Amino acid sequence: MLILKTYLLLFLAILSGINEVFAQQMEGTVTYERIYRWSRIYSRLDYLSQEEKDRIKLTWGNDDENKTNMKLFFTPTRSKYSYESEQGVSDDGRYSWRQDEFQIFRDFEQEKKTELIEMLGKTYIIEDSLQAPKWKVMNQIKDVNGHVCMLAVTEDTIKKQQVKAWFAHDLPVPAGPEQYFGLPGLIMELDINDGDVVITAIKVELKPVGEEINLPKKMKGRKLTDKAYRDLINTHIKDSMKAHRNPYWSMPY
Repeated sequence: MLILKTYLLLFLAILSGINEVFAQQMEGTVTYERIYRWSRIYSRLDYLSQEEKDRIKLTWGNDDENKTNMKLFFTPTRSKYSYESEQGVSDDGRYSWRQDEFQIFRDFEQEKKTELIEMLGKTYIIEDSLQAPKWKVMNQIKDVNGHVCMLAVTEDTIKKQQVKAWFAHDLPVPAGPEQYFGLPGLIMELDINDGDVVITAIKVELKPVGEEINLPKKMKGRKLTDKAYRDLINTHIKDSMKAHRNPYWSMPY
């Protein structure tokens, strides 16, 4: 029994060492498909009557999805998340537009973040220390793009959103899409408010990321702390609701 226990401890130590080396060498890119479902988002606006919500749902029908590809660059210590292309194009290719500024940088080693977000008619630079969401890991697993993932949940108390994240243990980096991170594996799928917005990994490539992950040399915008940014969001949502406007037309959901 003692010999068996010794072998087991040795095996676990070797496995832990292999995982640590693997994580140290891991870097690459993830392409996500981000889907907004506008009729669902409208259904949560308190100022709309049920009749108005039903009419919106009937008008949108099955054509209420807005799809955009996003890109995550990651190393064991840093990440960058933004649009795959600066130019947005409609599904039929008939028209295009410039994407709003949206770049999310994380430095896990230095515990710092920098976010460039264009919203409310301005560009903001949010610089502050990293504060991971308060995740609760659940006893559920599913396959996402060929990776066995475990479920974790959290809540955005400002936007009053329930968030589900499916993270992959075989990709042991704490990065993820949007402003979510801090799990013991790469976030492969993010579900905001039970399907209002879903961001799913459609391609993972392990390769050197080079300088793509670096901060821009020049950044223009109004600088805010994380608290000031959250206060701005909170005020905008409250003012929009009072004025019977959808706050998410001019800011990220």
